[in-house]
Amino acid sequence: MRRNIAIVEDQPLIRANYVEALTRIGYDVRGYAGRREAADAFATRLPELVIIDIGLGDEPEGGFELCRALRARSATLPILFLTARDSDFDVISGLRLGADDYLSKDVSLHHLAARVGALFRRVEAQHAPDAGETVIEHGALKLETERMRVTWNGTEVALTVTEFWMVHTLVRFPGHVKSRDQLMREAELVVDDATITSHVKRIRKKFVAVAADFDAIESVHGVGYRWRV
Repeated sequence: MRRNIAIVEDQPLIRANYVEALTRIGYDVRGYAGRREAADAFATRLPELVIIDIGLGDEPEGGFELCRALRARSATLPILFLTARDSDFDVISGLRLGADDYLSKDVSLHHLAARVGALFRRVEAQHAPDAGETVIEHGALKLETERMRVTWNGTEVALTVTEFWMVHTLVRFPGHVKSRDQLMREAELVVDDATITSHVKRIRKKFVAVAADFDAIESVHGVGYRWRV
């Protein structure tokens, strides 16, 4: 069964190019010109992955609004921003809203396809966990790989696909420092240090929301991060 992808892009030619390229790879791809059109289509059924531009027609922040609405409906739906707006502010804004990845439009179609494939592989991994790693528990933390579910003292922490695999990478070996390169490699990310930092900040914020004294993720200056034993 082919995976289905939605592309929300207001430029017809660019939208058609992305739709054609990803369809050729083997995905079932639908294109939408704006936030409202996409939201109407998603009202009854969400796609399996969404690629969004930020500026959509007469809505300069339409992509951000759509991302916020989608994330409210699903914590694990893979969301990828693909936009010409690549300032640090925009990247951080997109990640704070819960996007799993953020790409500039000057990226090659081959690179885009690789990033889409990585997101799908991470979703599929929940259906084929490693033996003995279905459930990982450390103190108040419980991580269920098959369900892609994380709880802290029994309260669920709503993580995105990328956030889940970053936490998974840290808690598999508590006390071991994971460099940013290791986090990127094991969570199948290809981003810069600032983006990793933004993801970690968002993960911490989500844990703090359910436990104000949360301090399990420790920054090791100049090296990376570790999960406190």
